[in-house]
Amino acid sequence: MTVFVAALLSVFTESFVCEFKPFDCSDVYKSGQTVSGIYSIYPAGDVPVWVYCHMISDGKDEDKGGWTVIQRRMDGSINFYQPWEKYKTGFGTTEGEYWLGLENMYQLTSNRKYMLRVDLEDFEGRKVFALYSSFSVGPEADGYKLHVSGFKDGGAGDSLTYHNDQKFSTFDHDQDANKGNCARQNLGGFWYKICHFANPNGVYLWKEDHAHSGIGVFWLTWKNTLNKKSISMKIKHVL
Repeated sequence: MTVFVAALLSVFTESFVCEFKPFDCSDVYKSGQTVSGIYSIYPAGDVPVWVYCHMISDGKDEDKGGWTVIQRRMDGSINFYQPWEKYKTGFGTTEGEYWLGLENMYQLTSNRKYMLRVDLEDFEGRKVFALYSSFSVGPEADGYKLHVSGFKDGGAGDSLTYHNDQKFSTFDHDQDANKGNCARQNLGGFWYKICHFANPNGVYLWKEDHAHSGIGVFWLTWKNTLNKKSISMKIKHVL
């Protein structure tokens, strides 16, 4: 009887593990996986999407684990001057620099409510962040429009609200409010307006370079247009 029960328990456990398909990193965290790293999530059914889950927990509600990283720059190893299709589906390496993909962001945020945290670091090692209580991306039919609100300052200032309600633009798919093509002018892809207060997907430069600040990775409200060493955007499910 003991062997039979143990066998049944083993089958049940294996079945549970096989059927467990976390929607996002919040689900991964709740399942007991509390170490930051690469995990598969399922925002659109049975197809796995590999992401980096940030599982920090320092006692603050907004910092507890379960953050799904949707964008990360850190060393210039990936070219972010990519066409529309790449920004739609995602690109890069999950263990390093990557863009999760607009369609994945839409699938995630159309089914749950999310907050957004943007972490930045300069070349002197100083770190700041910006927190937004609400973040979502609309469907492709609406240009993957950005919806962001509820800013809370963590030293970075607010450079993203300017881009609220803007459609996403790339060099081959211009949807900004500018007469020219902001993606072409600034060598990136983003929710450009006329053109930007933030350019996280611009050209990675290895120093704080004023001469090329317009095309670099920067966040206007922190150290003006000086290029940043790293930036990451991550979202977490909120009830």
